[in-house]
Amino acid sequence: MRRPHLHPRLGLMLLALVLPATLAACGEGTGATGATGDSDRTVGVAYDLGGRGDGGFNDLAYAGATQAAESMDAKVMESSARAEDTDADRTARLKLMAEGGANPVVAVGYLYAPSVAEVAEQFPETWFAIVDDDTITADNVVSLTFAANEGSFLVGVAAALQSETGQVGFIGGVNTPLINEFEAGFAAGVEAADNGVELDTAYLTQPPDFNGFNDPQRGAEAAAGMYDSGVDIIFAAAGGSGQGVFETAAKVGAKAIGVDNDQYETAEPPLNEVIITSMLKRVDVGVEQFISSVEDGTVTSGTTKLNLSSEGVGYATSGDFLSPETIKAVDAFAEKIKSGELAVPRSVDQ
Repeated sequence: MRRPHLHPRLGLMLLALVLPATLAACGEGTGATGATGDSDRTVGVAYDLGGRGDGGFNDLAYAGATQAAESMDAKVMESSARAEDTDADRTARLKLMAEGGANPVVAVGYLYAPSVAEVAEQFPETWFAIVDDDTITADNVVSLTFAANEGSFLVGVAAALQSETGQVGFIGGVNTPLINEFEAGFAAGVEAADNGVELDTAYLTQPPDFNGFNDPQRGAEAAAGMYDSGVDIIFAAAGGSGQGVFETAAKVGAKAIGVDNDQYETAEPPLNEVIITSMLKRVDVGVEQFISSVEDGTVTSGTTKLNLSSEGVGYATSGDFLSPETIKAVDAFAEKIKSGELAVPRSVDQ
């Protein structure tokens, strides 16, 4: 079995480890949960919708935080999100963490942007990081962003070359600029590999309804419609809703592409057999590097952009589903992106 390119420290692997000095139970509501262990040092992680166990970027954030916390003998304080959360709820969550002594605090997802800006001002001695947002200008905030378009381009190439019907699909959880970037990269990759392959796209919800990231049933229904129309591979950039896409693919004998994590490794067998590759978004690397930089005093505010060249994004080959010819083609495109010869669009209008 091939291992994935840029293989992440998988969140679910870390869940199986016994790290008494670093683990905390995952709670609900706006409050932060208590952290376990004897150390008086605490790292905070506030999750996005889906929370820990999503098999995606929440798990990766947890993995990175746990790895860093273990090395510095710290505890991890965790807090979950709810679909009905408001900015006030998210602000209260981050404030409780800072008041509880968590430093640094990682906010997973762009929905935390207003709250991070507010709480960071109230706690100038606490470092904050936010994943997937670069709109905050503060001396104690680091923005962790990822070139999702570049990683999505690579799996778009793979989808086009592996498709047997000449039709592939993209399902986004919520129609936001961030998920549009996944779509743009995927569409560009499909066209670059074979401009005769057709692409169908769908979004599960529109803002302000963000339930599209945590609604497997809605994901399953959207996938069923695409597969019925002749699509044989769907890229699901839909958080927890991707589970529904995978389940539908298994029922109809089709294939899917995972996102963020190597979802062939995190999905339960035999469901993972439908996942031919995953677009890897190394949130674990970004979070671990941020926390470590706070610990060693090298942290600087501003935006950290993780891209293909910095191994912040990539694609997986677990399961040995991609043909050698496909892998060779994908890797060739990756080199063009790294060298600057190929610029990948960040929106479908580019």
